[in-house]
Amino acid sequence: MSSPLNKRRKAREIMVQALYQWGMAGQNISTIEAQFYAENDPEKIDQDYFREALRTITKTVDEIDEIIRPLADRDLDDLDPVSMALLRLGVFEFGHRPDIPFKVVINEGVNLAKRFGPTDSDKYINGVLDKIAPVLRKAEVEAMRSGPYKAAAKKPVKKAVKITEKKSKKKPSKKAD
Repeated sequence: MSSPLNKRRKAREIMVQALYQWGMAGQNISTIEAQFYAENDPEKIDQDYFREALRTITKTVDEIDEIIRPLADRDLDDLDPVSMALLRLGVFEFGHRPDIPFKVVINEGVNLAKRFGPTDSDKYINGVLDKIAPVLRKAEVEAMRSGPYKAAAKKPVKKAVKITEKKSKKKPSKKAD
């Protein structure tokens, strides 16, 4: 039996595929949902999460895109479909799933980009989700960035001391003939 985290991770994977299919083929959401349930073992997926995410993202896609648009460095039409699916999924999780820490949302998006996205899309996803996080999770981001982690990061780091063996300064003794 899969752990809840593994089920959620699997649901994210098939969510990216479902959003890609929805975006590229424009298929009906109910058809896509039925297809993904038929192709995947329901015991290995967080079905409630998958259903909620798929339905919410597709119903609110215009609002989600309006959140992404000002924080992306290019027109959304210029983004590849996988990156767009990942950004939409990230915005959904930031806005609708406070049980998922913002760092986890970003990390999962980056990992999915490495797996499914084009070259270096993980860096792009990381950058855009990092900009979106303070917009949708202001209190959580501020707490993390001003909490004990920030204080620890500001402490000066002692210089590393290079340890080397000291060479003996004794002069070699002369042997008597």
